[in-house]
Amino acid sequence: MPSSVTETFRGGSVRALALAAAVGALIAGCSSAGTAGTTSAGADSGSAPVEVGLVYSRSGPLAAYGKQYEQGFKAGLAYVTHGTDKAGGHRIEVTERDDTGDAAKAVAAAKSLIGTGCRILAGTTDSGVALQMAPLAAQNKVLYVSGPAATDAVTGVNAYTFRSGRQSYQDILAAGTLLGDPEGKKVTVLAQNSAFGQANVAAVKAVLGKKGAHVGSVLAPPSATDLTPFARQTRAGGPDLVFVAWAGGNAPALWTALDQQGVLDASKVVTGLAGTASYPVFGPAGNKIAFLAHYFPGAGGGNPVEKAMLDGIEKAGGTPDLFSPDGFTAAQMIVHAIESGSATDTTAMARALEGWSFDGPKGEERIRARDHALLQPMFTARLKGTGSAARPELIATVPMTAAAPPVAPTAG
Repeated sequence: MPSSVTETFRGGSVRALALAAAVGALIAGCSSAGTAGTTSAGADSGSAPVEVGLVYSRSGPLAAYGKQYEQGFKAGLAYVTHGTDKAGGHRIEVTERDDTGDAAKAVAAAKSLIGTGCRILAGTTDSGVALQMAPLAAQNKVLYVSGPAATDAVTGVNAYTFRSGRQSYQDILAAGTLLGDPEGKKVTVLAQNSAFGQANVAAVKAVLGKKGAHVGSVLAPPSATDLTPFARQTRAGGPDLVFVAWAGGNAPALWTALDQQGVLDASKVVTGLAGTASYPVFGPAGNKIAFLAHYFPGAGGGNPVEKAMLDGIEKAGGTPDLFSPDGFTAAQMIVHAIESGSATDTTAMARALEGWSFDGPKGEERIRARDHALLQPMFTARLKGTGSAARPELIATVPMTAAAPPVAPTAG
């Protein structure tokens, strides 16, 4: 592991570092998690609280995802601190702010938190918001742990930014295990014209395009309500494979349009498995779709950390779902950064996270030192049943090494 954060990101060019990266460096520098609630060798003396700002979508189009993240974070903090809310002898005080999915509001909230002494920021449900928060973290030298925001551009963006969720490239690598040989096949990415959608297009081109597929895209405005024209455009292109990357409340309209326009029968369709509320949306067409899965309850095989997350969320009156692990893992990372790094020095916090391996709700995970990618297992699944009875069934677990993105960011 590099000796310092600045060494890891020397020159500010992650792409340049990627050219010099050796394969062995990807797995170097692993360490064990500290014991929460105790004072480690790297902990600061004194008992001043550590201020953590949680900036996420408490309202807005991605509020459901924000709630999952927040519930996971609280369960994770309780778990890793053994219910004390303390790390390295310091009480962790969490202040929540609602960004409503608006980057300007998120930045304003973050600046306010930093102004009152907050040295750690976490959250961010929306990719566009994360892309504004990351530079702010570097400018102010605060630790930033992004959440469900999936854009690949967050990985490696600067020395102070990490992520507690997956990124688009990992989605595509998981999907690739369902597609077979892509050589010569026509692939259409159907997505929203947003940071998240564009990141998925770039990732599909980077993964499947390099394997011989001809990759094109159909992009719809995020605010579109009539999605029939985009379904028709997708069908007219005659793709062998359709990769659907979609987030937000208009997903039911999308799947209705795709079914009505015959896309699900004409092409093989692959998409990400969203939260439990989305399962009934697919209806009888659900068994025509192959799903890649970031997470669903039980996907982790009931490992002890997953069980703790599920139990913690349910005991607090919540419901475990798609982005619960992102919040839970963020809490694990923050506590480790404090205990094994510092309660005040954010450079030491970042250094403590680089190369750290730990058991998360999804299984074994690792923070890659070179660019702060979170290497983690991914899953493939099918939906069994329809309507309210629809439930995911695990097809396979994709090991974290098989779903590891390249060192250089793949999308802007």
